[in-house]
Amino acid sequence: MTDFETTYLERCVSTLEKAYSLLGTVRPEDIEYDMYRSACVKEFEIILEQCGKLLKKVLKPYFASSKAVDMLIFKDVFRHAALHSIINTESCERWMQYRDNRNSTAHDYGVGFAQDTLILLPQFIVDAKYIILAINNQNQ
Repeated sequence: MTDFETTYLERCVSTLEKAYSLLGTVRPEDIEYDMYRSACVKEFEIILEQCGKLLKKVLKPYFASSKAVDMLIFKDVFRHAALHSIINTESCERWMQYRDNRNSTAHDYGVGFAQDTLILLPQFIVDAKYIILAINNQNQ
């Protein structure tokens, strides 16, 4: 079995957890609030992309060719991960919502986008840890 490296993803999740935690310790009018909020949004986006990339690698043995996997769009990666029981259906649906949130507000990197993203973060962190566990289970 191939070894799928999750160290960077784990670091991003830890960074997101810390930034989100610190966000709750400052007032919205403080500059630190903007810094922590920005860090949360940045890590949210990195984690979305990293989860998709790593799941593509995990899915390669389930396809006839690597090219077929490489052609999958983000949502299809998660659908196939659920289809092959790498993740569960509920998690798959939430990942679709995370991506929709990003796509629907990508033109607005201001407060609105950040606030929409912040609402998702507690469950997103849980789901990201679940993805790491699922990927690491494929390493065994």
